[in-house]
Parts: sequence; C-alpha cells; structure tokens
Amino acid sequence: RSDWSSDVCSSDLFPSHDIIFNLVAECLSRAPNLIVWNVSYVKKIVFPLEILPLVSMGSALFHAFISLLVWAAFYFLIYGRLNETSILLPFVLLPLIILIVGVSWILSSIGVYIRDISHVIGLVISGLMFVSPIFYPLDSVPEEFRFVIQLSPISIPIEMTRDILYFGVIPSFKIYFLYLLVSSLIAVLGYVFFQKTRKGFGDVL
Repeated sequence: RSDWSSDVCSSDLFPSHDIIFNLVAECLSRAPNLIVWNVSYVKKIVFPLEILPLVSMGSALFHAFISLLVWAAFYFLIYGRLNETSILLPFVLLPLIILIVGVSWILSSIGVYIRDISHVIGLVISGLMFVSPIFYPLDSVPEEFRFVIQLSPISIPIEMTRDILYFGVIPSFKIYFLYLLVSSLIAVLGYVFFQKTRKGFGDVL
C-alpha cells in the first residue's frame, strides 16, 4: 500500500465506509417494523410480504448510491483520480446485501410477535458501529484484539471497500466467496423462517 493511499485513508475526509454502515443501519432499524407498518398488506393474500425487506433494501441502496456519488466527486476533485478497483464495489457489496436481506426477513417476522425488538436492534446497531473497523483500519487494532473486530458481520465488506477504493487492492477471493456462501445460507434460512412464521401474522395483527 502506497504512502499516498495510506494518507488518504488515514484522513477522515473520505469516510466511504460510513456509507456502508449507514446502509446496514438503515435496513436493520426498519426491519422489525416492516410488517407492523404495513398491516393492510397482511390481509391481502395475494400480496407477497416477502418483498418488503427487498423494497427497504432498495431504498437504502439508493441513499447509499447518492452518498457514494458525492464521495466520488469530492475524492476526484481533490486527488484527480479514482482507483481502477473501485468498479468492484458492487461485487464487494453483494454478499452484504444478501446477508442484510436475510436478517431483515428474520427481524421483520419476529417484530410482529415481539414489538419491543426494535429497541434491542437499536442497541445492537450502536454496538456494531464500535466493534467494526469504520473509524479505523483493522491493521491499527492490536493483534490480540482483532478477533473481536473480525466477529462483526460487516467488518469484511468494510475492509474490502477500504481496500478497493483507497488502496487499489483486489480482495481475497477465498474470503469473499466464503462470506458470500455464509450470507447466502443466512438469506435462505431467513426466507424459510419468514415463510414459516407469516402464517400467524393475521392473528397477531
């Protein structure tokens, strides 16, 4: 990693990884209330309730896209170029998107039966912010404590985003596909859980 890219990353002028966290936070904070806020759709048998987390993700992605455009314009204005690896951003974010949709299916279903879960999720999101490498690169954490940061489900995409945007480094294919596999598994389990529990939505609401 060059000194130039290290200086860029160490400055807090370009917090692109904040955009990734905001994407996650927006989806997770909405998820527990997605069904509760759309009671009228529950009564309509033909309406596919499972698309509500997808709609929420689409909205969050749009906000993230606008923020990234502003970041890219500001970054280019100051430094005159973007790393070629920046085009990999959609691929880096794909496993995270799949993961968050899967978790949103679970949370939206649980939120119907346990209304206070939204307060718990708020605390979890706050904790996630501090145990993820958002304000600092993982390399700056003492080695004996790195495992704590690595336990965060958003650490990998944040680190990969930092690598491709600032350092021009292609992420590890092994780590990427492992993360994609785990995310896909969670998404499938989340979808199955949602379909199993949706049968009681009408009775509760």
